[in-house]
Amino acid sequence: MNELPAGKWFKSSRSETGKQCVEVYHGDESVGIRDSKNPGGPELWFAPEAWDAFLGSDFWKR
Repeated sequence: MNELPAGKWFKSSRSETGKQCVEVYHGDESVGIRDSKNPGGPELWFAPEAWDAFLGSDFWKR
């Protein structure tokens, strides 16, 4: 898996224009997610360990 760019919001290259997608911010001490169509809106923040556990789970693959 490719590393996300550190210190900036990242949108998947597989995301199509106008489609629903989230952006991810990968920092040293936190990982954030937000709606790519509403970048000034709410954000969710996680500890890196919690994000890694989520990515390693089967939950998001449903």
